[in-house]
Amino acid sequence: MRILTHNKGQNVIEYTMLIIIVAAALMAMSTYVMRSMNARLKQTQEELNYYRRE
Repeated sequence: MRILTHNKGQNVIEYTMLIIIVAAALMAMSTYVMRSMNARLKQTQEELNYYRRE
C-alpha cells in the first residue's frame, strides 16, 4: 500500500515538472513569436503605404 502511494506522489511531481518545463518553453518562444509578428506587421504596413502613394 505504501509503494502505491509513493508512485502516485511521484507521478504528480513528474507531471508538475513537465508542465513547468512546457510553460517555460512557451514563455521563451513568445519573445520570438512577438518579434516575428511585429516584423510582419511592419512589412505589411510599409507595403500598404507604398501602394497608397502611387
